[in-house]
Amino acid sequence: MPRKLLRDVQWERIKDLLPGKATDCGATAKDNRLFIEAVLWIALTGGPWRDLDPALSNWHVTYTRSSRWGKKGAW
Repeated sequence: MPRKLLRDVQWERIKDLLPGKATDCGATAKDNRLFIEAVLWIALTGGPWRDLDPALSNWHVTYTRSSRWGKKGAW
């Protein structure tokens, strides 16, 4: 599935604001852009997490990470 939700210009503007960068303490995120694409897909379609396209990621991993980001105040 090609990335269509975020344009490169948009990604460049937000990528350094997200947790999980190499410069952050703790684990480095594997692919923040793919994660953001997955969350946007859920938000735009209004579908349940279990309906997340497998090309975007495993629904449970994405849900868990989104929940953690919410608790940390990243959203």
